[in-house]
Amino acid sequence: MKINKTIFVGILFIILACVIFTSNILNPIVHPITHQFLMGSSKGKDIIFFGLMGMFLILSQILKDINADSDKFLKISILLGSVLLIAGIGLEVLFRYEMNIDLNTIFMSMENSVSSTSILHTHLLKSILGDVLTNLIGPFIDNEINTGVGLYEYIPEVSKIIVFLFPLLFVTLLLSFGNKRFLQTFLLSFFASCLLIGALDGGLFATPSITGICGIYLIYANGKCIEGIVDYIIKRKKLPERCRIIPNHQGILDFIVKTIKRYSPYIIAALIIFLRFSIAFFGANTEHYEVDLANPTENVTLNEFPVESITYEDNRTVYIIDSNYNEMELLNDLKVPFNNTCKYYTITWNTFSYLEDGDSTTEFLLELKEKVDSVLFH
Repeated sequence: MKINKTIFVGILFIILACVIFTSNILNPIVHPITHQFLMGSSKGKDIIFFGLMGMFLILSQILKDINADSDKFLKISILLGSVLLIAGIGLEVLFRYEMNIDLNTIFMSMENSVSSTSILHTHLLKSILGDVLTNLIGPFIDNEINTGVGLYEYIPEVSKIIVFLFPLLFVTLLLSFGNKRFLQTFLLSFFASCLLIGALDGGLFATPSITGICGIYLIYANGKCIEGIVDYIIKRKKLPERCRIIPNHQGILDFIVKTIKRYSPYIIAALIIFLRFSIAFFGANTEHYEVDLANPTENVTLNEFPVESITYEDNRTVYIIDSNYNEMELLNDLKVPFNNTCKYYTITWNTFSYLEDGDSTTEFLLELKEKVDSVLFH
């Protein structure tokens, strides 16, 4: 097999993944880049991303002579990817029903390892892979890599069936490369890696998931146009008619159909992002944080936190904390006092805590939330 530039780049990515796994020397360089599309880059995500990129690039060349309909397998990959992302959210709903906890809460497991999950960013499927890796290579896993294994004991049984969609999706993605040129192959490798990472770590509303599923659809719908635009810019080749910003059309109906088809990847991305922020803002508890400890082994007073009230009930303790606390800071700060004091706890989220007080956008969203709440709940 001839080592072409695609295989060469793939080998470089594999080497990069190995370097990140064995040391932290490249973290200051890699993290700021991968952070933009991996939704808060971490060492574990970086290793998986570059490893997957390398594998896709290399295997796409090894399998390129297989007589497979690449467009057909792209369609199948889009379908499987969509099912996997939606199933991840469905598992969160089922998990919360079985645990009898609210939908608009963040679940924090405190046993084995501190692990979190929510509808906005699910880690349930990740915990299955984490459990497998911990059993296989546990001693070699860096402390900076959160495997999510703390959630494994709580996942619904159906999760172990859904997880088999990952290898199936990986195979269909490989068969979708065909004989594509380097640009499409590289982009498809990038989007495929993002999709697999997002489905595993984040779910439908995670940045890598949106990037991955919409990017794969972009390649399916406009892959050749992207190549044509790049050839026009770099090689000054004539831009194909089908790649015009405004498509050729016959009548207004034909124009609408072709425009929607051309820009459908961006429309889908916009709809998912809109849904993501709608759930985040309208599901927020802006009055206070409700922190609910399950099976506490001792009473924790949280003297350093703005606690408004504490309620002790059978096998649970409920803390009401001032809503002015930043959500991410609160989650990180609570890890210390709650360590070894409970099996798990839940906390209501407050997306508004990330916004600046007094900002006109923040005020508008708060007013809109109040109006929607008054219609739905009063």
